[in-house]
Amino acid sequence: MKKLGDTIEQTFGLAVLLLMLPINSQAAETLQEIKQKFVGDFELVSYFQFPEQGDAIDMNYVGRLSYDAFGNMSGLGMPRDLPERNRDSQERITGGFAYWGKVSFDVDNSIVIHHVEGSPMVPEWVGGENVRHFEFSDGFLKLSLKNASGRTTGTLSWRKLP
Repeated sequence: MKKLGDTIEQTFGLAVLLLMLPINSQAAETLQEIKQKFVGDFELVSYFQFPEQGDAIDMNYVGRLSYDAFGNMSGLGMPRDLPERNRDSQERITGGFAYWGKVSFDVDNSIVIHHVEGSPMVPEWVGGENVRHFEFSDGFLKLSLKNASGRTTGTLSWRKLP
């Protein structure tokens, strides 16, 4: 014969289990929704660096960023005046960033991780992870870089292309 306490404990345990199901399902949907927001091509609208002292610095960059539905990404960016500086120089001038790789997400912390497979401009990035804190706001994808103490040191704002 079951005691009343056993029935209440079983009912409570079942209720807790049932309440957890939508939470787990929602988390999976949220990851899928975030992944879907990333899929596509973006153009760089602004890139600001934030030094520890002083005002924000407009890096005056142009660039493109792409994510596909298979978990791949590529990013390219350069100073807007690079072609002009190169024309005015006797030597070849380079600058900016270019890399590609796989992507993973830490949705709880709004982080996208670029697992760098290739980077001709910064070869030491290959095999590493470029961690970016993401935010979708006002029609833009904002990717921020943070230092070890959590201070934002740079933010790139991207507009999705049609």
